Amino acid sequence: MRSQGSASTRRSAGVPPAILQGRIHFGAALTGRDTNAVHKTMSGLLKLMYPQPLESERGRLGPGGDALGAGRPDSQEIPDHAIEWAARLALECRRRVKEQQKRIGSAEFRNTHFSFQMGLDGVEQFVSTPELQSEDSIGDDPLPPGQVWVLSPGGLEEHPGLYRLDVTQGPGSGVKILNQPPPAPFKESLRCAEQNLYTRAKTLVGDRDPRAHEFSVQLRAFDAGKSGSATGVGALLALCSALLEKSLKGGLIVVGGLNLGGSIEPVYNVVSVVEAAADKGAKTILLPVTTRKQLIELDDEIATRVTVVFYSDARDALLKALIE
Repeated sequence: MRSQGSASTRRSAGVPPAILQGRIHFGAALTGRDTNAVHKTMSGLLKLMYPQPLESERGRLGPGGDALGAGRPDSQEIPDHAIEWAARLALECRRRVKEQQKRIGSAEFRNTHFSFQMGLDGVEQFVSTPELQSEDSIGDDPLPPGQVWVLSPGGLEEHPGLYRLDVTQGPGSGVKILNQPPPAPFKESLRCAEQNLYTRAKTLVGDRDPRAHEFSVQLRAFDAGKSGSATGVGALLALCSALLEKSLKGGLIVVGGLNLGGSIEPVYNVVSVVEAAADKGAKTILLPVTTRKQLIELDDEIATRVTVVFYSDARDALLKALIE
């Protein structure tokens, strides 16, 4: 009897797996062992919050087609926001384990970009830990959809400047800049990005209609640069990322201006730009292919710190920036 009681206790230690089945999906970075550990943590957390969970049509049904536990007056269905809360805590804890394993140097632990999505149509959300990433710094983890780091090449009176573009989208039409008054160079870059999104929507975002959405854009400066000049490619990628609801790769900085016809503007001080990107902590920099020959003058130490990825046009830049 004692062994039966202990087995029963073990079985009821957490919520039944059927309750979570189909309601949450984890990203490809999680191994089977990671997924099992996360499920166990979530199960324990949710059992504390919902001691008598109701297994609804999204979980398991009883013999008569009724939800199991439906007859219990104290039974509760676990809402999606509770599952998301438990998933974030569980993934954060598991990631700390993987980060320590990665420090050992084993290649099998190198991918720690843990993510999840609610349901089949949910947006993929990446989970970091507070000690690994700050909101105001470039980290290895992908930003939420619609956010991108951009580096303005600057000009005669301005050094290269780091910015973050935050774009959200909703019902409506047009593009609204939250910065008031917006810097004139950035306003022009965003206008070119908007027009390119409209005219090349099929090749950039497929069947989604950008004219049926309103975009809210905020430009955040992280150093002395304030103009946001020649950031059209980054602005276009941010608009596409928000519309597609897909994140761009982590540790990425985008460089490049865009004109109304879709041509990429030249970058004349690319060595200074790459050096600035390395100093800001970027792991990858996305550059126009026309800058390739200038990089022969790049210092060897900088070249080993930053991975340079070239693009030929806006669509090529988007494909190389999106998470696969």
